[in-house]
Amino acid sequence: MMKKAFSSDLMARIKMIKGENFVTVENTKNLTNQELIQLIPYLMRESSINTCKNVNILVDSQCSKEVDSLLKEYEFTLHDENVTVHKVLDESSNMQGGFTLKNLHDLPLAEFKKVWEASMEGSLNSPSSLNIDEQMRSVEVELGPNYKKSCMVAYENGTPIGVTMPHIEPGTLEEGRIFYFGILPSERGKGKRKRKSKLLHQQSLEILKKDFNASYYIGSTGHNNLPMLKTFQNNGCTVIERNIVFKRKN
Repeated sequence: MMKKAFSSDLMARIKMIKGENFVTVENTKNLTNQELIQLIPYLMRESSINTCKNVNILVDSQCSKEVDSLLKEYEFTLHDENVTVHKVLDESSNMQGGFTLKNLHDLPLAEFKKVWEASMEGSLNSPSSLNIDEQMRSVEVELGPNYKKSCMVAYENGTPIGVTMPHIEPGTLEEGRIFYFGILPSERGKGKRKRKSKLLHQQSLEILKKDFNASYYIGSTGHNNLPMLKTFQNNGCTVIERNIVFKRKN
């Protein structure tokens, strides 16, 4: 009985994100290495996790060799290293102008998926194991009935330049996140084009603050995605943690 209560206590201290074909376990930084070693087998005995097509576990980049070995015993492989950032959304960052944004109330689903898929091409983040339809379904499942409001394509002079998906993190009232953020390959690069990522991200933060009533923003990207890390820095975000992403695919 005590063991079950102990496991429930550990579960209460982590965060689980469930989509159509994936489960992601976050906030393991709240556990000691020993607690994490106890939690991993408990998680893998849960049928909803054990039978899931894609399972991701984020652990601190300084995790012990024992945690690393245990995850590999359960057939997890090292997928990426994520950098997580934070920013308080206050009234001092009001921007002027911006791109024209249309969400799924204003444009066909097929067009949104086409631009979203194109924005993933050549990404410096590790590729998703889900196809575009599975990812779209995950958006619906994770964000709930108002997901259409969050799925936005950015246009400049009528031409799509990227995708942003601002939302309030489920289970919270004020935590702003961006489910996906990407600039089309043709719009990436140096000079003026390089500013588009900064401007669209800044505009997304404004939307989180004004339209979603978020008081702060949590963002993350792969440690190799230097342009996105630079965008975070340019828009006043602070690095709060680095996590190794372990992935198991059935």
